[in-house]
Amino acid sequence: MIKLIVGTKGSGKTKAMIDMINDSVKTSKGNVVVVEKGMKLTYEIHNAARLIDLDEYKIAGGEMLYGFVAGLLASNYDITDLYIDGILKVLDHDINRLGVVLDEVAAAAGDSVKVTVTVSADESALPHDVKKYL
Repeated sequence: MIKLIVGTKGSGKTKAMIDMINDSVKTSKGNVVVVEKGMKLTYEIHNAARLIDLDEYKIAGGEMLYGFVAGLLASNYDITDLYIDGILKVLDHDINRLGVVLDEVAAAAGDSVKVTVTVSADESALPHDVKKYL
């Protein structure tokens, strides 16, 4: 299950995600994992959430992001919540590739992992294949 938080820069997407992460840490019976490009959330989220910097692993592009997420999920069956902040930064702002990547991540996550993704774009600019995740 994928949920998108969509809005232009400065619209409060990351703040909403931080609140969701901290709530998930309190209620989850498994592991909460946060994936972002850069480490800007280090002091914002509860330390029980696992924060992963994609830059540290040199993740760039849709295929690498999918492979990384699939590896995380395959190696840890206790992940209940996965958060991806700023997915378009990883995709080099290729919004047309976003639908394919979300479909791949949704297939890997299945029904057991709640995936929440922030997308820095106006909702009207989203491709048709992305809107099903709104």
